[in-house]
Amino acid sequence: MAPTLQRVFSHLLTLVATLSILLVVPSSCFKTKKIVNASFDSYSSVGTNWSPAVATWYGAPNGDGSEGGACGYGSVVGVPPFSSLISAGGSLLYESGKGCGSCYEVKCTGNYGCSGNPVSVVITDECPGCDGQYHFDLSGTAFGAMAVSGQAEKLRGAGKITIQFRRVECNFPGVKIAFRVDPGSNQQYFAMVVEYEDGDGEIDKVELSEASSASWYSMQRSWGAVWKLNNGSPLKAPFSIRLTTFSSGQSVVANNVIPVGWTPGQTYRSVVNFK
Repeated sequence: MAPTLQRVFSHLLTLVATLSILLVVPSSCFKTKKIVNASFDSYSSVGTNWSPAVATWYGAPNGDGSEGGACGYGSVVGVPPFSSLISAGGSLLYESGKGCGSCYEVKCTGNYGCSGNPVSVVITDECPGCDGQYHFDLSGTAFGAMAVSGQAEKLRGAGKITIQFRRVECNFPGVKIAFRVDPGSNQQYFAMVVEYEDGDGEIDKVELSEASSASWYSMQRSWGAVWKLNNGSPLKAPFSIRLTTFSSGQSVVANNVIPVGWTPGQTYRSVVNFK
């Protein structure tokens, strides 16, 4: 019995020593992860991940900011589905044009005229000089939409206020992606504005395929939401367009969306959108 008891005692000592080591030394299989900028690097759930920003407004008090804009959307910002609920973004939001089409919720609580209710806006323009912080230069309509009923004018009178914001998925119910051909396009140079993308909103890659071709040409971002292809030789329509988003990497193809005999300045609507 003595040898058996000795062996049992020895195993117990080994077990105690092993447990002591595990209690002192952290396991490498479990690592904490700090979530950085979760509100705008990834989509947030309702009621969480709000971040501070500054808001101003521009254009007419009940207008759409600017129908020109550094994204190239033009007059469509004032009609559905944008409906003037848009914003110019400082450099951290505009991102040299990559931020065009991104969707956010904004709200204010620090002013007597603030309702505290979130308002959805789309980045459609750049705010030059709005650097060093997250800055939304909202349309007059969007700025006033943050106010309690009847207080929109007083809230706009504050001029510059502190707000909270978060990145959200774009959602344009019943609306499909549209392509507006740039007026300067011709048979060898093709450019277009991409509009109304659901989901990420940010487009990372745009590709064009000619009629009955299995090849895809990579288009370049010209400026804002305008993408271009300078092929150097005549392009044969109809064109299919493939879009890939930046955040999720999802792709969608609008087959033969640009028809034979396409016209510069014309908008062509697809039958697809991101889910």
